[in-house]
Amino acid sequence: MKKNKKEELSEDRKKYLKKIKLRKIEILATQIFILIAFIALWEILARTGKIDSFITSQPSRILKTFFNLSSNNLLEHLRITCTETIIGFLSGTILGVIIAIILWWSPFISKVSEPFLVVLNSLPKIALGPVIIVWVGAGMPAIIVMALAISLIVTILDILNGLLHTDKEKIKMAKTFNASKLQILTKIVIPSNISTFFNTIKVNIGLSLVGVISGEFLVSKGGLGYLIVYGGQVFQLDLVMTSVIILAIVAALMYESIVLLEKKIVK
Repeated sequence: MKKNKKEELSEDRKKYLKKIKLRKIEILATQIFILIAFIALWEILARTGKIDSFITSQPSRILKTFFNLSSNNLLEHLRITCTETIIGFLSGTILGVIIAIILWWSPFISKVSEPFLVVLNSLPKIALGPVIIVWVGAGMPAIIVMALAISLIVTILDILNGLLHTDKEKIKMAKTFNASKLQILTKIVIPSNISTFFNTIKVNIGLSLVGVISGEFLVSKGGLGYLIVYGGQVFQLDLVMTSVIILAIVAALMYESIVLLEKKIVK
């Protein structure tokens, strides 16, 4: 009887897993269908003159522009944007986590810095662009600092909020066993906030990319942001739309890489 029950449970489990797999396939297929339908509708409306292809471009022209870019330093522009984004992302994440831990460690410093963090977070960072250029010079350093300025404060606030809301009962129990503050941090607080770290990182990669593109709008002579600005200045909206689509693909790939890393570490 026990063997039969195990076999039944095993069959039920297989059916459940199959159902989940089918649902994932259905979701993916629906997403692909929506994307293809949108592209097809866009192309049809542009070809029939229902929308102005000069203003909105069209998929066939975007594809043609992409192939032209591929033979004209597209990889170099991608390399510049990705390098700046990764440096800004890593800098913002590492500094943000370190500062958040310091603020968690010292409630006094946390209370003193709280209003300054709130003000800096609400300040439009693009307004600091001219100041940043004067401080660090035009080029890649200014763009990385711009990315850092946009992502750092958000990282600090999100990580600090997670650290402060760690289960109080676990911390109390550790204190009854005379655990040091360092032990509480490394054994309870940080492990309890792995999901918070990764959620913050997912947001941070997007913010870093926003900061890089904003910086490239101001000072860059290369990168996807430069292509968007150049395309707008010479009214080559095909180039603008192509650059925006490439940017969206880059952002999606970076986000998915973080998701894959999270799955591996959580396991």
